[in-house]
Amino acid sequence: MSLRDDAREVLTGWVAPTAEEELLRKEFLEHVHAHEDAMWRECVPGHLTATTAVLSHNGERVLLTLHPKAGMWLPMGGHCERGDVSLAAVALREATEESGIPGLRLLPGPLAVDRHRVWCHPPYTHHLDVEYGAIAPAAVEAVISAESLDLRWFPVDGIPDLSDEATRRLARRAREALLSG
Repeated sequence: MSLRDDAREVLTGWVAPTAEEELLRKEFLEHVHAHEDAMWRECVPGHLTATTAVLSHNGERVLLTLHPKAGMWLPMGGHCERGDVSLAAVALREATEESGIPGLRLLPGPLAVDRHRVWCHPPYTHHLDVEYGAIAPAAVEAVISAESLDLRWFPVDGIPDLSDEATRRLARRAREALLSG
């Protein structure tokens, strides 16, 4: 199965928890059907990406990166690469690379979808973001990567103002998934 086929399967099978996300789910699915290159950053109208809220082992804290381009505290995430086999694999790879934490455990997902404007193709394009959660092993240290200005753990209910509602929503949903699982 190709990464694009996996995206179709994931988006077809996912039950969106809100009406807004259901509209986005359908938009993402239509985009994947319409664009052969929907998974790659070269797709100018927009491309699928994967984001992961990395939670502490007990779900009390979320690890956020101070994104150098956005200037905001955001979850780990990024573009699909040619060797990726699934959106879940993209989410786990990006979270591991950007957090420096080995042994992350991905929660069943996705947990959310989000569409946001970015600067991949000037003047802009869109990330069609499929969002997951992951749990870090106990007593691990995050390691700042070249893709981040800083990494910090924040209480799930105490994400700083210099973030966004999509980050807060994803962190809450990841904690709920951990506690209900």
